[in-house]
Amino acid sequence: MQTESDPGSAEGLVIALDIGGTKIAGALVDAGGDIRVRALRPTPAREDGETVMRAVEAVLTRLSASPLWDAAGAVGIGSAGPVDAERGTVSPVNVPGWRAYPLVERVRRATGGRPVTLVGDGVAMAAAEHWLGAARGHDNALGLVVSTGVGGGLVLGGRLHPGPTGNAGHIGHIVVDLDGDPCACGGRGCVERLASGPHLARRALGNGWRPGRDGDASAAGVAAAAHAGDPIALAAFARAARALAAGIATTAALVEIDIAVVGGGVARAGEILFTPLRHALAEYATLSFLRDLTVLPAATGTDAGLLGAAAAAWAGPGGPAGAQGSRPGREPGDSTEA
Repeated sequence: MQTESDPGSAEGLVIALDIGGTKIAGALVDAGGDIRVRALRPTPAREDGETVMRAVEAVLTRLSASPLWDAAGAVGIGSAGPVDAERGTVSPVNVPGWRAYPLVERVRRATGGRPVTLVGDGVAMAAAEHWLGAARGHDNALGLVVSTGVGGGLVLGGRLHPGPTGNAGHIGHIVVDLDGDPCACGGRGCVERLASGPHLARRALGNGWRPGRDGDASAAGVAAAAHAGDPIALAAFARAARALAAGIATTAALVEIDIAVVGGGVARAGEILFTPLRHALAEYATLSFLRDLTVLPAATGTDAGLLGAAAAAWAGPGGPAGAQGSRPGREPGDSTEA
């Protein structure tokens, strides 16, 4: 699927890629945060690495058909992690075919040698929310993506903090259950293992919940049942919320964030997730410097990954000069380009 707005001015235009376990989205984004052209493909997550890369290339091909393509000066990628921005590689937990996959070099080749900046999807989401969303005006913030996996990113001192490899703030793999189930990352008891969409749905099914007539056994189906008052579905969301609250409280104790912004497919459940999340956070975040910690739903919606990837492209070397006044809290020397 591709849509295009009036070509008009292309000042500060960049190519943005948002790569996750279920979809690969691409866009041409301008300096004001407007998505001018977009394309989408499902992620062939269980296929080999080259098949996944062909899906990425198909998205880029659709974007390149736009007359705006030639005006795009750089590429930003927000990818499911972990990523290694120093080496330009990705090893997403939910895309087994990509292990130390040289994504930056492959995208650079596919886009005619444009400079490419890589960050984790949670970092991209944090950048988008700090720039245009619910964390705007907050100098210390955590952004969370709760979907097929659980990712995160940090803004500290008013500046995006991706860390040396682009993974800082990866809250999904904070351990919150010392004797918990094994996680796909190789650890045990991680936030992701308790709060991601697939694990939330699996928990509900294991406790006796059954999907309705539509047969939707995903987290969205559990959310619909929870909204209808199903006690097993409600309990599954409450458990996921407690895991998220424990991870947020731990992060806040370490780096003194004052807001956590939660997006992704699971967060679309609304207060079914946020009410127990706030209650659990009040139990965990009890130190004096944590008591004013706020949790809000993300405001940039499903475009958060694309907008954050665009922000990363503007901040990296070769990013369009016309966008510098719009970038979220990073300077040219702070690039995570490989």
